[in-house]
Amino acid sequence: MAINLPGSTILVTGGGGFIGSSLTERLVDLGADVRVADNFIRGDRSRLDAVADDIDVLPVDLTTHKGCIEATAGVDHVFHLAASVGGIHYIQRENIGGLTPSVLMNQHMLEAASRNDIQRFLFASSACVYRQQHDDLNSFSEEQAIPANPHSTYGWAKILGEVACDAYHQDTQLQTSSARIFNCYGPRENLDPDRSHVIPSLCRKVVEEPDGGSIELFGDGTQQRGFIYVTDLVDGLIDVMRSYSTGEPINLGNASEVVSINELAERIIALSDKDLSIEHDLSKPTGTDKYACDTSKMEAELDWEPSVSLNEGLSRTYRWVAEQLRADEQPIAADGGADE
Repeated sequence: MAINLPGSTILVTGGGGFIGSSLTERLVDLGADVRVADNFIRGDRSRLDAVADDIDVLPVDLTTHKGCIEATAGVDHVFHLAASVGGIHYIQRENIGGLTPSVLMNQHMLEAASRNDIQRFLFASSACVYRQQHDDLNSFSEEQAIPANPHSTYGWAKILGEVACDAYHQDTQLQTSSARIFNCYGPRENLDPDRSHVIPSLCRKVVEEPDGGSIELFGDGTQQRGFIYVTDLVDGLIDVMRSYSTGEPINLGNASEVVSINELAERIIALSDKDLSIEHDLSKPTGTDKYACDTSKMEAELDWEPSVSLNEGLSRTYRWVAEQLRADEQPIAADGGADE
C-alpha cells in the first residue's frame, strides 16, 4: 500500500552526508516534518544550511541503542542512510571500520524502530553486495547477491543489514525495504582523496592539473560502471519508501549509459577545455571490474526512472568541484579511477 509523505515525521540518518542532505531537502520540499540524526564525523552540517530552519537535527551516536531510541521517538518513517563508508581505498583498507560501526547502527536502528512503532523503514544498501561473475559486463539482478560473497567488509555490513531488515519485516509490525544503490554521484560529494569516489576524484584531478599535464587512473581504465545522479536517486528512494515495503532488496541505478573509466575521464577532461593525457597505475585497486544495475525489478515495482543524462550530471558536478576548490584554495592531490 502506498503512503503519503507530506505531513509525516521522517527521520533521515546520515542526513549530513552527500545523499542524505539532498534527500532531506527534497523531503522538506514535499512538506514532510524532517529530523536528521548525524554525529557529523563524516557528514557536514553546512550541507543542511538551506533547510536549517525547517528541520530538527540530533547529533546522536547511532552505534548505541540509546542514540537510536532517541532518534526514532515520535517518528513515522525512517530513511537509514548512516554508514561507515568511503572510496575504494577506504573500503579495501578499513576492514573493522567498514563493518563494526555499520552493523551496530543497523541493528540498533531496526530494534529502536520496532520499539517506537515506526511504520516504514528504508535501508540504504549498496551494489557492493555483488561480486563479479564473469569477464564481460555484469548486469546484477537482485537474486545474484545470494549466496553472498562481497569483496569487502563494507559489502558484508550491507548484506547483514538486508538480512536484518527482512527479519524485522517478518517478525514485527515494521515494514522494511532495502535499496541497493549503484554508483551515485553529484554535488556535495566528499573530495577527501582518501574517501572520494571516482567521479568527484577525477573531477578534482582535472581541475587541479595544469593544461598540458596528465591525470592518473587506477587500473587500465577498462572498468565499466553505470552512474546515477543524486537527484534521480533521491526521487527513487522516496518512491521506494512510498510504494515498496516487502522486506526484500531492490536495485536503484541507471543502466542506460554504462561507460568505461577511460571514457568517463575523457568526458570530464572535455568539460575542462584542457589538453590532458591519461596515465594508468595498474598497481592500484579497481573494485569490481565491469558491472551495472539490472533495472527489471525497479521498472516493474516503481513509478520512477532516472532522468538526468550522464553528460548533464557530469557538467553539474564538475562545476561544483571547481567552485569548491577555488573556495578552498588549498589543493591536494586526489586519487581516482575506481568506485564501488
